[in-house]
Amino acid sequence: MAFVVRLWHLTLRVERINTDVFTDPELRAKRPVIMLWHDEIFPLIPAHAGERMACVVSQSKDGEILTRVLESFGFMTVRGSSSRGGMRALIAAKRVMDEQGVGIIFTVDGPRGPRHKVKPGALFLARHAGSPIVPVRAVMSRAKVFHRAWDKFQLPWPFSRCTIIYGDPVFLPEPLDDPEEMRKQCEHLEQIMNSLGKNL
Repeated sequence: MAFVVRLWHLTLRVERINTDVFTDPELRAKRPVIMLWHDEIFPLIPAHAGERMACVVSQSKDGEILTRVLESFGFMTVRGSSSRGGMRALIAAKRVMDEQGVGIIFTVDGPRGPRHKVKPGALFLARHAGSPIVPVRAVMSRAKVFHRAWDKFQLPWPFSRCTIIYGDPVFLPEPLDDPEEMRKQCEHLEQIMNSLGKNL
């Protein structure tokens, strides 16, 4: 499958917007938490191959397949999600960040939705790791949309255009122990994600 993903990616016309934010050495040293939507991960995996980051992946059977693909592209993986092994995954992710000095990637609406709704796990981790959150979107000009899947997963057609947009880092306020404040921050990050690539 990793070979297929690599080959497919070679056909895409990839453009990156605001890349300097993502590649800034000072930002990378702060071990950012990268937030993605679940349905947009396909073009992002090969686009960031070998960039020494870790991904949080669900403990489902699909997660096992994704883990093997991610590791073949050079990503580290941490297993767990909001529905299964959530706290263990956050603790393991924090350990990887500290020991390896890397950022962590979250599909913040996974593993089961609701679609494009930010869950608090990534915020909780960013707050306790002292890390900024970097929102990232992948906007595909033409894609096969799997409407029966909860996330309406997008598979870009070969030779289509894919625009990757990096948002500015978001530094969370202190504290985030109040559930109402956490809810507000989740909604704020949803608005930021939805605004990225809005005019494309």
